[in-house]
Amino acid sequence: MTAILYWAGMFALCCFALALGCATLRLLLGPTPQDRVLALDTMYINGLLILLGLGIQFKSDIYFDIALLIALFGFVSSAAMAKFLLKGEVIEP
Repeated sequence: MTAILYWAGMFALCCFALALGCATLRLLLGPTPQDRVLALDTMYINGLLILLGLGIQFKSDIYFDIALLIALFGFVSSAAMAKFLLKGEVIEP
């Protein structure tokens, strides 16, 4: 791996970590539940991107498998949380 690619990857990982910190701050201080759900959605996407960046940096396939699982669970949890905020229940009787 060339030096420029290494430093570009490190810069991207730092930017994703900074975005994760900003989303965490919004999760803690969000005025409405919708803001908190969007912050949680942003957090799982940033975590996914951090894992993908680490997978590229370390040249390991396990990071990509874990990122795929996080993407699947994150999508399902976002849909469930949106339904809960919209109707007040996730599973209808």
